[in-house]
Amino acid sequence: MKTDVLIVGCGCSGLYLALNLPRDKKILMITKSDAESSDSFLAQGGMCMLKDDADYDNYFEDTMKAGHYENDKKSVEIMIRSSRDVVKDLIAAGADFKKDENGNLSYTREGAHSSNRIIFHEDVTGKEITSHLLDRVRELPNVVLLENTRMLDIISRDNECLGAVIRLEDGSIVNVKADVTVLAAGGIGGLYRHSTNFRHLTGDAVAAAIKHNVAIKDINYVQIHPTTFYSKNDKDRSFLISESVRGEGAKLYDKNGNRFVNELLPRDLLTKAIYEQMKKDGTDYVWEDLRTIPEEELKTHFPNIVQHCLEQGYDVTKECIPVVPAQHYFMGGIKVDYESKTSMDRLYAVGETACNGVHGRNRLASNSLLESLVFAKRAAHNMTEHELSDILDAAADEYVKNTDINQYQNEEKLDKYYSGLVRKKIDEADAAKKTA
Repeated sequence: MKTDVLIVGCGCSGLYLALNLPRDKKILMITKSDAESSDSFLAQGGMCMLKDDADYDNYFEDTMKAGHYENDKKSVEIMIRSSRDVVKDLIAAGADFKKDENGNLSYTREGAHSSNRIIFHEDVTGKEITSHLLDRVRELPNVVLLENTRMLDIISRDNECLGAVIRLEDGSIVNVKADVTVLAAGGIGGLYRHSTNFRHLTGDAVAAAIKHNVAIKDINYVQIHPTTFYSKNDKDRSFLISESVRGEGAKLYDKNGNRFVNELLPRDLLTKAIYEQMKKDGTDYVWEDLRTIPEEELKTHFPNIVQHCLEQGYDVTKECIPVVPAQHYFMGGIKVDYESKTSMDRLYAVGETACNGVHGRNRLASNSLLESLVFAKRAAHNMTEHELSDILDAAADEYVKNTDINQYQNEEKLDKYYSGLVRKKIDEADAAKKTA
């Protein structure tokens, strides 16, 4: 197979990138599961936006403070300054965000934000954004989207990416030659017992990058979300109880019904406080009280949370719910520059797979969708200007053609190898941090 651009993953970053590429370029998108099973669809709370220039300094400081000032300052500036244009694009694509009585965008607030600056659609903002981007991509004649298709490896020669090895839905393994390859394959939540991520997101792209000596950054920076619905069934992904409910006034209680923490602390600090309280109480969870939010607001702003809790036997309008921290987000990843280029020629990475340093050690709530979109658009524009040229070298064609696909037949063995690569890198980074 041959294409101009191969995009691995079809979450919001991969889709938005495809929409920003020239229509005369052939694009092949693949996704490991079905197109709707990306974590972008799961994002609940909302997406940050620079409301006005007066909020810039506070927004910048909130992002830096949440990241323990380990953020890349230029990445933060680019993200914030680009937010309005991204929102305009999303609205043009059909996304519908909550508006006030005057028809202006409504804003909510979450932990570690100094003011309301988060746009939202009920409690399914990610689904609202990503579903419309997916619809627009499916309308493009230059894009082929293959579902249930897994990237098994990237193909490289002399630090130049030539494409990838993929397994199609029918089980056949083929080599894909691409002028440019984009890794937009999500995070690593599938490697954790408790995670809000889809279980199939196991860091394949990061592992392939490690295998090919592509630079990695902050791989041990993994965010734990403070509040997911507690369930004894740990085989399913954890259900997120959005930070927005705390932004709207929800409280956290210990086993005796007493508040024990400021609910709007940054995620890592709140998670630590919850774990400490659980240990003190000898419990597997703490209680979250949504009854502090007016019932009508609960049902209109958070209908999916209300419904999920009802299905689990809890009426949030009448009682508290049990919550527990779970793995949520990957701040680290494949190291990229401000245009989402990796250390390997013709290879880009965007979204949760990539790390440009914007989040630092801890991500500020509702910056993930924005970051994914901003730097996906920059990648599209950069490759259009500089990278989107044919690989004319006949030897490259031969190299891709002759790449041995037999080594990828045993998927279980490959899973173990790839997860081992990622876990080893995380352990090495943690060990290095302890001795520093």
